Amino acid sequence: MGWFYLSVAGLLEVGWAIGLKYTEGFSRLWPSAWTLLAMVGSFYFLALGLRTIPVGTGYAVWTGIGAIGTATLGILLFAESTALPRLASLALIILGILGLKASS
Repeated sequence: MGWFYLSVAGLLEVGWAIGLKYTEGFSRLWPSAWTLLAMVGSFYFLALGLRTIPVGTGYAVWTGIGAIGTATLGILLFAESTALPRLASLALIILGILGLKASS
């Protein structure tokens, strides 16, 4: 269950990171409420995952999921760059996540 919890935590991290864009400095009520709720949920599920996953691995995977998901949604929602070096860097993060999962 640890990896499941960690995956949920990572997805919620993507939710709050993207949510920050919509809060407009926490001046909009519903985007702010969603963002704060996603933050709390993300930390909660990270804590559950870290019961059985080493903290270094869990934290790195959690931030990696957040980075990949947020960058991907940035491309899709906000027309952020799809330059080859950027995509290659994201691929390296994915490889790092897979390596950590395989070695834990």
